[in-house]
Amino acid sequence: MSPDTPPPPSALAPFRYPAFRAIWIANLASNMGSMIQSVAAAWLMTELTQSHLLIALVQAGATIPIMLLGIFAGAIADNFDRRRVMLAAQTGMLIVSALLTLTTYLDAITPLTLLFFTLAVGCGTALNGPAWQASVRLQVGPKDLPQAIALNTIAFNLARSVGPALGGMLVAIVGTAAAFGLNALSYLALIVVLLRWHPETVPPRRTPMLTAIAAGIRFCAHSDPVRRVLIRGFAFGFGAAGFQALLPSLVRDRLHGTEIIYGLCLAAFGAGSIFGALWVGAARRRWGSDRVVTVASVIFAAAMLPVALTASLPWVMLAAFVAGGAWVSTLTSLNVAMQLRSPEDILGRCLSIYQAVTFGAMALGAYTLGLIADLASLPAAILFSAGWLILSALVLHFVAPMPRRDEGRLLP
Repeated sequence: MSPDTPPPPSALAPFRYPAFRAIWIANLASNMGSMIQSVAAAWLMTELTQSHLLIALVQAGATIPIMLLGIFAGAIADNFDRRRVMLAAQTGMLIVSALLTLTTYLDAITPLTLLFFTLAVGCGTALNGPAWQASVRLQVGPKDLPQAIALNTIAFNLARSVGPALGGMLVAIVGTAAAFGLNALSYLALIVVLLRWHPETVPPRRTPMLTAIAAGIRFCAHSDPVRRVLIRGFAFGFGAAGFQALLPSLVRDRLHGTEIIYGLCLAAFGAGSIFGALWVGAARRRWGSDRVVTVASVIFAAAMLPVALTASLPWVMLAAFVAGGAWVSTLTSLNVAMQLRSPEDILGRCLSIYQAVTFGAMALGAYTLGLIADLASLPAAILFSAGWLILSALVLHFVAPMPRRDEGRLLP
């Protein structure tokens, strides 16, 4: 590094901003509750049905609304105050989680009602996502934006590493209703912080919903760098969704484990995600986002081999740790690439289109792989996902490479 070259920003620099710090802590608590509910819902479905497809649809149910409603949510995020949009979404998810708690406590839950509540929470996530992603610019300066995105990813994966193990223990000790109830309470911290946060913003210029959506789609379709990011997001999401969607079935049928074992496997995935989030920024600066996304996709695929071919808990947990690091390295790189190449006035729509494509692919992948597991076997479904990831990563490395460092970049 030459004397005139400024040092790279500190990974912890965004914590200098009080708003970011408060929202990050509250979001960590909310994510912890969401992970606990996710474990409880997935394991509850294994007790309600033997169908691999229905079990996989619990994961798909959380992402299908992002695919179907995400683009509308992006237009809402750009047309209205993003803080108010986030408040509405968090309040809605609190109400739905409270109703899920009550229904489970009364022993009135069925596979279809569980999927309904999962979809309803997913609708809140779809509404919250674009406003949440776009609001990061209101919390930190432009030079600290990539670090802020990485820290938000770490918060999510810190919750992913602790929440599942805690959720598994809660389900085993006090039951699923209590786990669902704890998640409902976890939304309160973020709601309180958002009520106290009043950022200085320019009132958004409102445009008709369909016109606003069309503007976002038109930009993404005409921007070659953004289009390639979306293609990479779809390809990775479709293949990588299989592991988490089928993990409850894998633990029940191949490992013959309990809800605690399931939680520990997810905790290993979350721990790997934290490890990946800590080094991915330096890796992108050194090797570029295309190499990071390509290599991480191949590593994720390689981690699926012991999951498909063995019934050993230590091997599955090691594979989950490696897959978690590859997962967060890919998704963080894709998210940063979208943030830096999206205009401020349509940022919410651009991010919602990215989320709709990536998480829609995850929902489609979860459904497809669950179907393969029912028609063939669990190992066949996992091997199919690994083959897809390797083939798509190698082909897209040449056909749709990630944007170069300054290609299409709109932020400094």
